[in-house]
Amino acid sequence: MENIIIRPATLADMDTLLRFEQGVIIAERPFDPTLKDEHINYYDLVGLIESNDVELLVAELAGELIGSGYARIEESKIYLKHPKHAYLGFMYVEPEHRGKGVNQKIIESLKAWAAARNVTECRLQVYYDNLPAIKAYEKIGFSKLMIKMRSAND
Repeated sequence: MENIIIRPATLADMDTLLRFEQGVIIAERPFDPTLKDEHINYYDLVGLIESNDVELLVAELAGELIGSGYARIEESKIYLKHPKHAYLGFMYVEPEHRGKGVNQKIIESLKAWAAARNVTECRLQVYYDNLPAIKAYEKIGFSKLMIKMRSAND
């Protein structure tokens, strides 16, 4: 693996983070017909950077950002064994750096951050038909748990 640095995102990273966000949206549009056609944003990036309950990380290689991801500590449903879990999101790696373990390094760092807060359950969402993402997450230890379904009266 190349000399990749995983570090917390800062406000100085905003231009790149906004570009990464659009990369996530472009990748997910084919899987979600409910997304608006015009320009959209998924994340409050400033809020993620400034929150005490979120760790937004970036992967840096030779001074350039090549990936991102966050973990957000959330209260779990009262019927679950774990009182809290870390929800992982904003998982993005620049296309030319995919398949090099960047996402794995980010997730390992996010899991360590959560574990330092006594949170051992990590969860994420991935579109059902996004087979490359599913395979990548399964490769690093995630397993399918539930399918989220929808119906529309269009």
